[in-house]
Amino acid sequence: MTIQLLIADDQEMVRRGMRRILEQQPDMEVVGEAADGETAVELARRLRPDVALVDIRMPRLDGLEVTRRLAGPGAAVPVKVVVVTTFDLDEYVYPALRNGASGFLLKRSGPTLLVEGVRAAMAGDSLISPSVTVRLLRHITGKRRESGAVIEPLTEREIEIAGKVAEGKTNADIAAELFISPGTVKTHVASIQRKLGVRNRVGIAVRAWEMGYVTGPSLG
Repeated sequence: MTIQLLIADDQEMVRRGMRRILEQQPDMEVVGEAADGETAVELARRLRPDVALVDIRMPRLDGLEVTRRLAGPGAAVPVKVVVVTTFDLDEYVYPALRNGASGFLLKRSGPTLLVEGVRAAMAGDSLISPSVTVRLLRHITGKRRESGAVIEPLTEREIEIAGKVAEGKTNADIAAELFISPGTVKTHVASIQRKLGVRNRVGIAVRAWEMGYVTGPSLG
């Protein structure tokens, strides 16, 4: 199955470079490009791409608002969004993930991570540039709080699984550790997403860190 992609970036050279990288993959096709946020939202709603690759700083609508409209809880027909940007500032990283982004990649991370980010989003997983991950965890653990309503309390097993998702473990990893099937883990993950009101594994990870379900590594 071909993965259909939308690229939103205000620099033509960046869009052209990303298109060249992505269309070298036999199962990826760029179906649209946008140079500003309003156009990105319009194209996404009309073309229904599988994944939108969105820059943060764009005219008319910035990438955070584009992400919220396409992937946030209020999106009627959600699109998976991977933020691809030069800027790894805290005021961009955290809101992008809270707004529903399936990944946050830095442009300097290179073509391999870009392709992996698309594949992770399609698989329902997420990919965040390594340098951003440590900063994200420091931000969350430094300001941990319960924020946002929980639709329904998690069971003890779901809390355990949410913590492992926040540690970056795959369904297969979790299944092996807990001696259950990957299918059972997948069912639990879907239930956790519903109860926490999040769209993807990144959302689970953010809420798990906020709510104290995982202590995580020492960040110094």
